[in-house]
Amino acid sequence: MAKPNYAFAKRQRDLAKKQKKEEKRKQKTKAQQQPAQAEELPQLPVDEAPEE
Repeated sequence: MAKPNYAFAKRQRDLAKKQKKEEKRKQKTKAQQQPAQAEELPQLPVDEAPEE
């Protein structure tokens, strides 16, 4: 019976963690850029609402 290769399993876990962390970081930077892009757009003047 073959014995388990713990070093290989650990490396695979570490690589999976790194990949997950990188994806999370990319999503955060993408989310931060979205509001920043919206702020750069010029604001159109809004007509004042009639007062009652």
